[in-house]
Amino acid sequence: MIVFDQLKKSDSHLRTITWSVLLGMAVLLAGLWWVQVISYRRYAEHEKAQAFRTVRIPAIRGKILDRHGAPLAENQPSYNVSLYLDELREEFKQEWSRSRPRKLVDGKMAPVKLSRSERLGLEAQARYRVASNIVQNLGTTLRQPVALEYGQFLRHYTNQLALPLPLLSLDPAQIARFQEQGRIPRGLDLEIQPQRFYPGKTTAGHLLGFLVQDNSSGADEDAFFNYRLPDYRGVVGIEGAFNDQLRGKAGVKSVLVNSLGYRQSETTWTAAEPGRNAVLTLDLAIQTAAEKALAVNGPNTRGAVVVMNPLNGDILALASSPTVDPNAFIPRLSHAEARRLSDDQLRPQINRATQENYAPGSIFKIITGLACLDAGVDPRAIVHNPGYIMVGRRHIKDLAAPGDYDFRKAFIHSSNTYFITNGIRAGVESIVRLGQRLHLGERSGLTTRQEVGGNFPSSKRVRSRWFDGDTANLCIGQGEIAVTPLQMAVMTSAVANGGKVFFPRLVDRVEPADPASGEETVRFPAGRLRDELGVKPRSLKIVREAMQADVADGGTGKAAEVPGMNVCGKTGTAEVTDEHNRNVGRNTWFVSYAPFESPRYVVVVLVENGQSGGGTCAPIAQKIYRAIQYQELQNKLNQPLVARIP
Repeated sequence: MIVFDQLKKSDSHLRTITWSVLLGMAVLLAGLWWVQVISYRRYAEHEKAQAFRTVRIPAIRGKILDRHGAPLAENQPSYNVSLYLDELREEFKQEWSRSRPRKLVDGKMAPVKLSRSERLGLEAQARYRVASNIVQNLGTTLRQPVALEYGQFLRHYTNQLALPLPLLSLDPAQIARFQEQGRIPRGLDLEIQPQRFYPGKTTAGHLLGFLVQDNSSGADEDAFFNYRLPDYRGVVGIEGAFNDQLRGKAGVKSVLVNSLGYRQSETTWTAAEPGRNAVLTLDLAIQTAAEKALAVNGPNTRGAVVVMNPLNGDILALASSPTVDPNAFIPRLSHAEARRLSDDQLRPQINRATQENYAPGSIFKIITGLACLDAGVDPRAIVHNPGYIMVGRRHIKDLAAPGDYDFRKAFIHSSNTYFITNGIRAGVESIVRLGQRLHLGERSGLTTRQEVGGNFPSSKRVRSRWFDGDTANLCIGQGEIAVTPLQMAVMTSAVANGGKVFFPRLVDRVEPADPASGEETVRFPAGRLRDELGVKPRSLKIVREAMQADVADGGTGKAAEVPGMNVCGKTGTAEVTDEHNRNVGRNTWFVSYAPFESPRYVVVVLVENGQSGGGTCAPIAQKIYRAIQYQELQNKLNQPLVARIP
């Protein structure tokens, strides 16, 4: 070869370069041999001594806003004191060295020989004493007892040593005391974390729903984590129905730990993506007014209120009483609140506006009246009311005073005799047909997961063993019929708007938390037509005028009158019986819309065991209409001057 030929010629420079290369290769081979053979065990142990742990980081939950952007559910900073056990390693060693059992051997104190299990147990107790003393001193500083259970400490040390041990959340005064310490004890740290918060407390509590702790991964998230920080999942209401959108996407961080499990360093691999905001059709001012009006007889009033825009089906308020505070579920429900929610009589967990069935009573005479008028009943024709009506051998009492009644008088005084007489003449099929066009007995698909369909006779049912007595019951809203206040709001809206049956709408849109992110906003269109009543305009006109008279002309709904609003309504009272057909209470109703000339609001009020529809529910509706009237006035005053000039 050329190189060796040159070497043979005694080329000194080339010989020097050659020996240098050979020497370098020898050093590299020697180093590789040292690493692979001699130092193998040391490097293997070092690799075992360090490992990565992945941690799931929850995203900030999206807000729930009313139609004007007012927050119904948002996040607030939660100030938590945590204990980092990895910072206490020296204290743990010192406590173990101090407390380790010893005995006198040859005049000197020597450690007692222990079995492995004994040693591990005593070391754990030593570590617990260190942590417990720090926590106890913290309680003294905060002027609040703070306990650290041995089992809690041991579980965290064994399973989540690389993560901080949460101790308690602080109020503003405690934050100040904590920060005013001359020196914060080693291991303690004040951390700020987002926490779900409902500023209105019980306001719209039922329809918002609540959260339960759930640290599991979402559908499009990584599923394998060593640790998971606390996270929540919506169960019912808006929180439950839109949980995937509100929850956002969790992030991931890695924590480098040593062989003992202590944290060495951490790195965020993927940042958490905040959840999207849900904007409702709800009007917070009207919702608040509805809840206050409903609770006028006390917080344990059992009832519901629905306020709806009759022109497009938008829900402006959806109230249920007794109320629920979603804040009570964070971080977890207390035993006292759990007992209150489990009360068999009050049943606060039920959303009575959509989730409970009620006999409608006399408010159903709106449908009976429309069916009779469309079947050709002359509204001026007289029906004599002797104070009762006999249907077969059955005696049905009439609460309206004895006398002669035409349609208008019978409507405003709620005469059972008049509506049963004409309902039987018109035929049950015409009444059932109208109820089916309103989709009674069916769910509307409301996005709260808190809806029942109720009960309503089918066309097949009224053709099989159906008697005049059954028709009489249906004519006055009793018997085989059960509805929700929301369904009655849809019914009243159809009368107010000229016959259009809309799907109720509660959510307007779901939008990104950052408008500048470029993410798409999902919108839910208003005014989705579900059906039409299909009755003659003349029939609707007569019923609407009768509803106006029921409030304005001294009818049963006179207590709902609001000057300047021209409220139209109908009261109802339905007897409640048990399985032995014994009277156990009554459901009282008031359905209404306003103003008569150009309807913009439908207000439906239900109260269990009320005095009467006119005595209990109509005054509640009046308070709500007054609040709406005041809000409209405020909105006009707040408009720019130019906008008010014709």
